[in-house]
Amino acid sequence: MRFAWHANHGHRPVPASPTARVIEVFLAFLALGLTSFGGPVAHLGYFRQAFVVRRKWLTEAAYADLVALCQFLPGPASSQVGIAIGQMRAGYAGALAAWLAFTMPSVILLLAFAYGLSAFPWAADAGVLHGLKVAALAVVAQAVWSMGRSLAPDAQRQTIALLAAIVTLLVPTSLTQVAVLAGAIAWGALGGKAADGAPEPETGTGRRTGAVLLVLFFALLAGLPLLAGLTGNAALDILDRFYRTGSLVFGGGHVVLPLLQGELVDPGLIDSSLFLAGYGAAQAVPGPLFSFAAYAGALLDNPPNGLAGAALALAGIYLPSFLLVLGALPFWHRLRTLPRMRAALETANAAVVGLLLAALYDPVFTSAVTGPLDFALALAAFGALTLGRVPPWLLVVGAAATYWLL
Repeated sequence: MRFAWHANHGHRPVPASPTARVIEVFLAFLALGLTSFGGPVAHLGYFRQAFVVRRKWLTEAAYADLVALCQFLPGPASSQVGIAIGQMRAGYAGALAAWLAFTMPSVILLLAFAYGLSAFPWAADAGVLHGLKVAALAVVAQAVWSMGRSLAPDAQRQTIALLAAIVTLLVPTSLTQVAVLAGAIAWGALGGKAADGAPEPETGTGRRTGAVLLVLFFALLAGLPLLAGLTGNAALDILDRFYRTGSLVFGGGHVVLPLLQGELVDPGLIDSSLFLAGYGAAQAVPGPLFSFAAYAGALLDNPPNGLAGAALALAGIYLPSFLLVLGALPFWHRLRTLPRMRAALETANAAVVGLLLAALYDPVFTSAVTGPLDFALALAAFGALTLGRVPPWLLVVGAAATYWLL
């Protein structure tokens, strides 16, 4: 099955002007960025409705292939699918337009929240802040529950998840998290079976450009920490921390929490309460959870912070997604036929469940639950999410209002 590389695939006419195509992509994704609540799985459903069913920019089969690729890569799957759709419709400018339009609404809302906390520091001590922590606890618990059922359905992967959680809790460093993920990937790749039959034909489109982008991804992953260490430049250090996080997030936006917690909270670059409050607030806005990076960058204790820190953090955490998805697209038809790669993805996803389980305890549970009332309300919020199907944004607003009244 091949990707439909050119924009309309015989369906909806493509605007004649390249600029008109970019504007078309921007407006389509802006509507989604303003209304797409519910997390990455919901976003993929919105994308399918918008681009397969309504606009017919690509076929059902091509969309399924695209989603499979972005779930295989580290990073935010829904944002990567959007970047790829934008590129397929309007080139690299379309990829950038799709990302900007889908991401900026949530970034603006979270920056407004961040500056609200800065302008009114008393709000950080109010019940609203604690309510956001309790809401974050319920959301992460629901993510662990649902992801555990889908990503660790058998005894072997459940064991990997438990071991990952135990190791992460016993040795709580960001390097431990990276080592756990690397070990899980290696375990899956070494245990994978050989391919059966001939692989599907590869697409030759843009393979040289794809190779350059993938080399650049790894060069930055290895080179940024070296440059930051040699120069002592604060901006390079922050860029490296967010770039590394964006390069190592397997399993969706919720995994940003344990990785950024290790990169920012543990070294004392941002206050833990502000960090968790922003994570809770991120559940109440549409668009990708990775927009939380802009909030964290703005509230760093030392420069670069403010708008400069937000821009640096956002660029750092999303740059790996651009390099990976645009670099991998030409090679995907070959990679997806290799069972060892599939096996590596399965074990990495199981380890992600373990990382989330560890983060659910520390820092989420330990900072949110200070007594029986907190625990009772967290259980009620978890029940509302899992049994009542209450949307996360409504839960966040309700929890903040409840604690404000209390």
